[in-house]
Amino acid sequence: QVQLVESGGGLVQPGGSLRLSCAASGSGFSIYAMGWYRQAPGKQRELVATITSGGNTVYADSVKGRFTISRDNAKNTVYLQMNSLKPEDTAAYYCNARDFVDYIKDKFGSWGQGTQVTVSS
Repeated sequence: QVQLVESGGGLVQPGGSLRLSCAASGSGFSIYAMGWYRQAPGKQRELVATITSGGNTVYADSVKGRFTISRDNAKNTVYLQMNSLKPEDTAAYYCNARDFVDYIKDKFGSWGQGTQVTVSS
C-alpha cells in the first residue's frame, strides 16, 4: 500500500537534462527496490533503471552513460538524473516500488501516476 508521487518531467531540447524524483509514502510496505519505467506511444512499458536499498543498480542499455539513478532510503525517495536527452527518450515515466518478494518474483509492485518527459526541438 505504498503511494508514489513523481515530479520533474517536462519539455526539454535534445541534449538537455532533467531530474525526476519519486517519493514513497505509506505503511505496511517494506521497499526493497525502486525504479523507473517508461512508455512511449505505440510501445510497451520498459525498464529504465532500478536501484535496491543496498545500492545495486540496473540500467537499460539505451540509457547507460546518460542516466543515473540514486536514492535516499531515509526519505524513501528515488531520483533519475537524465543527461544528453534524445528524442527517443520521450515517454511517460513511471516510478515503481517493490518489496523483496515482488522483486524476486518479478512482480510490478506499486506504481506512480507517471510524469511526462518530452524531448523535442
